[in-house]
Amino acid sequence: MEQIKFTEEEISQINQLRKDSTDVFIQLGQLSIERKKKLDELDSIEQQLLHKFSGLTQLEEELFKKLNQKYGDGNYDLNTGVFTPLSVDEVNNQQ
Repeated sequence: MEQIKFTEEEISQINQLRKDSTDVFIQLGQLSIERKKKLDELDSIEQQLLHKFSGLTQLEEELFKKLNQKYGDGNYDLNTGVFTPLSVDEVNNQQ
């Protein structure tokens, strides 16, 4: 069988195609690594915030328990800062 030699232009096209394919695979690998790092970083931040939120929720419960023991049941208006105790009838109706 006779051998056929590609032209310089054809060889150049093949080599360029291989180089471009290799570059894309390298970029895909780098992107995959960066994505993993970012997701791990976001997961870590999310866990820290969830832990902090859990602590704040616990502090809130303790504060309201303490205020309830001190002032009894009632309603607090965030806008005015005024606490209005519930009447005995209202307390009995809630139970």
